[in-house]
Amino acid sequence: MVQPFLGRVMFEKAKALERKGEKLIHFELGEPDFDTPQHIREAAKRALDEGYTHYTPNAGLFELREAVAEKLKRDNNVEADPATEICVTVGSQEAAYLAIMCTIEPGDEVLIPDPSYYTYANCVRMAEGMPIWVSLRKENDFRLDPEEVERRITPRSKMMVINSPSNPTGSISTKDDLEEIAEIAKKHELLVLSDEIYEKLIYDGHRHYSIAALSNDPDRVITANGFSKAYAMTGWRIGYVVSSKLIISEIVKVQQSVVSCATAFAQKGAVAALRGPPDFLLKMLSEFTRRRDFIVDGLNEVRGLSVVKPKGAFYAFVDVKKIGVSSQEIAEHLLSEAKVVTTPGSAFGENGEGYLRISYATSMENIKEGLEHINKAVVDL
Repeated sequence: MVQPFLGRVMFEKAKALERKGEKLIHFELGEPDFDTPQHIREAAKRALDEGYTHYTPNAGLFELREAVAEKLKRDNNVEADPATEICVTVGSQEAAYLAIMCTIEPGDEVLIPDPSYYTYANCVRMAEGMPIWVSLRKENDFRLDPEEVERRITPRSKMMVINSPSNPTGSISTKDDLEEIAEIAKKHELLVLSDEIYEKLIYDGHRHYSIAALSNDPDRVITANGFSKAYAMTGWRIGYVVSSKLIISEIVKVQQSVVSCATAFAQKGAVAALRGPPDFLLKMLSEFTRRRDFIVDGLNEVRGLSVVKPKGAFYAFVDVKKIGVSSQEIAEHLLSEAKVVTTPGSAFGENGEGYLRISYATSMENIKEGLEHINKAVVDL
């Protein structure tokens, strides 16, 4: 059964309060607070004027698939044929949905990190598969442990999901982690779905590695990615999925029945994103680094809270276990008393209980004010 996302529930409660005139600070939003870069917007405007208001091929504009292939080779050391091994999707979430719906059959088991973004388990349930949770531990920096992965494999295992950098923890998988996981996948003939939507948001000199480049069996890897986080294009709904010719051919068939194709002029904007200057990303990453350092230091000064400094994405996964009540209760208390919106860790799986996800994709002014409100509300609690 498909489960509702508690983060969305908190968002709707917040919106109801705002409609009554309440002023809230949003720490729950999983999107950059920057505007899409001007050159990308201008490319989409030109595309409208040039008549890109019609269907595109189901797999997406060939120009965009070529640009994705260039990016994969340049940034990820991954070779992909734009004609047969790339499909443009309506965001990276649809990429993950298509990957799962095209490969998982009733009764198949899919290994999913716990905690992790809710959409993976819901997609598995829609395919009538079975989510199998692989625990992530704070003492291991919330990294996916290859030994724990292998312990959870059964004869019914079909796929494992990787999300690095991670939502909600901000952890990243090391090269050694991924090489071990690739060997495990080969040994047990598993598919690997790698969600790399946060790949450009990595701090402190750490590197992102694509498991498709490290695997001796890359045809078993399905990579989902998109433009929402790196280019502040959440509302554009443009992503892509990369895999073998066989898997992509099946994905395109489902795409035909689900949405036909991604929006034409938005695809032209995505081309500009991939082929344009990197200035925006560098500026955004610098600002996120500044915010991350400030909010992590501030949260660690609040009695009862602790947080490991995230290496990627824009989330602080805050340990609130010492407070002694559920993450949902704490989130509700912060909303009503501190006027701060957060996401309870239980929204991301059983292992997320005892944590709050706090997004620092908001202004430094909001972060400073929000920390003051949190400190007072936690002391009261």
